[in-house]
Amino acid sequence: MSIASDMIRGHTDTIILAHLLSGDSYGYKINRSIAEKTGGQYELKEATLYTAFRRLEQMGLITSYWGDENTGARRRYYSITQAGVQEYHRMLGEWEQSQRLIETLITP
Repeated sequence: MSIASDMIRGHTDTIILAHLLSGDSYGYKINRSIAEKTGGQYELKEATLYTAFRRLEQMGLITSYWGDENTGARRRYYSITQAGVQEYHRMLGEWEQSQRLIETLITP
């Protein structure tokens, strides 16, 4: 059974911020982590991921910088800001409230 994208849509920013709470990362690694955590049932489309990065950076919730890899292509790393940490906690609270409401509405 695959996870319905409609159920996850709207939570992309929260997912990215949650990942960055544990440390700086880059797009491919974040997407691979999402796929691993979901047992391959979900991954973000590349366009969705990088659009979210741009939006989060414009909002001041993340910052980015170029890595200094000695081999291969340089990677753009993302890190969460203090405002991003606060926004993550706000989003998490909204999710928890929504989850409670949905459970109430679908439980006979």
